Amino acid sequence: MTIELGQLAASQSRMIPPHVVADSAILGRIGTLVTRLAAGPSEVRAAQRVRHNVFVEEFGARMTPASASTGYDVDSFDTYCDHLLVLDTSLGGDAEDQIVGTYRLLRQSVAKSHHGFYSTSEFGVADMIARHPQKRFLELGRSCVLPPYRTKRTVELLWQGIWAYALEHGIDVMFGCASFGGCRPEAHALALSFLHHSAAAQGEWAVSALPELYRKMDLMPVEAIRPREALAALPPLVKGYLRLGARFGDGAVIDRAFGTTDVMVVLPRAAISPRYVNYYRADASRFCG
Repeated sequence: MTIELGQLAASQSRMIPPHVVADSAILGRIGTLVTRLAAGPSEVRAAQRVRHNVFVEEFGARMTPASASTGYDVDSFDTYCDHLLVLDTSLGGDAEDQIVGTYRLLRQSVAKSHHGFYSTSEFGVADMIARHPQKRFLELGRSCVLPPYRTKRTVELLWQGIWAYALEHGIDVMFGCASFGGCRPEAHALALSFLHHSAAAQGEWAVSALPELYRKMDLMPVEAIRPREALAALPPLVKGYLRLGARFGDGAVIDRAFGTTDVMVVLPRAAISPRYVNYYRADASRFCG
């Protein structure tokens, strides 16, 4: 997450992808929770407020003074990304008051028309993408959920929304940065070494941290790694990616602005575990009732 956080745009309309529609269809529902894309400028702005609450107020991310004073986490990519939301409809107020989780989605076709992908500031994803000219890529990022909602069903709804979105747009590969807390990779030696030895993206899916940012993940010999302990040491999001079938790039990157150690996640749709495809259903109808 090393890219500099931008100042708020002069007008709300500039922060919103032009293809956002007023009535965004519900992609999934569990109880009072629903997932869908942001339906307009005010909902994107509300999602940016949730991101600020999590990244800045809870985890201490550093922002530019102008951005920090607004109470919103904003960067230039927000203007053309889609914003996946989870809302708790049991909360009072408008939809903007009901947002409890969000994910930012950036399709390859959209990235090509603007500033490219966010994660190119940390990882050499361009080489990986160039090896697959016939495939469609989707970058996942800026994921966060408010503390009371960090539960299994919220995560399930987020993935329901991502899966439905990927099917709708014919996405072949999902990728993006995932984070470990803190700027010392050594503090995560067990988990990072496990990913390096047991879940490395190889061959046609190989991707590395940029040379000037590269920090080694191979911090422990393979014989010293106890898989069960390593799995327990993984952040929930990283563990979730791993269970889906994701693989991880070579090298970590320290993001001092966000106070994290980032790794690259690569998840070809064809590699997703059949168990999860069956769970969410091939047509993404699992939670759409």
